[in-house]
Amino acid sequence: MLPPFEAAMTRPYRLLFVCLGNICRSPSAEGIMNHLIQQRSLSGQITCDSAGTSSYHIGSSPDRRMSAAAVQQGITLSGAARQFEPADFEAFDLILAMDGDNYRNILALDRSGAYAHKVKLICQFCRHFKDREVPDPYYGGESGFKYVIDLLRDACEGLLEQVEPQVRA
Repeated sequence: MLPPFEAAMTRPYRLLFVCLGNICRSPSAEGIMNHLIQQRSLSGQITCDSAGTSSYHIGSSPDRRMSAAAVQQGITLSGAARQFEPADFEAFDLILAMDGDNYRNILALDRSGAYAHKVKLICQFCRHFKDREVPDPYYGGESGFKYVIDLLRDACEGLLEQVEPQVRA
């Protein structure tokens, strides 16, 4: 279940995708969601960003292997890695973690528990895949990057099915 969207229609619904380093999984989810938003003519109604729970790759572009897997499906990855910060709780309507470790790391920054309702695991929105977490392909081969793109596409399509009625209402 999504947190209620209570913003005035003057601002878009804001999604933040979060992984560990913000160079593989979360920029892929951001790129996939932006692709789907554009296809459904929802640009300006939904915006996306991505971040990492660590500071390992701040300022880095998306991983070239991840970008190559995305391009094979017509999706472009862009941006520069940044670290998740507590201000993101206020800035975003929904925060989507790639795995349980990142989910817990995000919630650890919400000491009061005021924003826990905004934090979800992205795989909760999968329609076809049964995975509970998005595996980190960083140390694997090409097939791992392709699998992550397929998994995230499924999750993003499922997420958009739930978000779209809120933003069109």
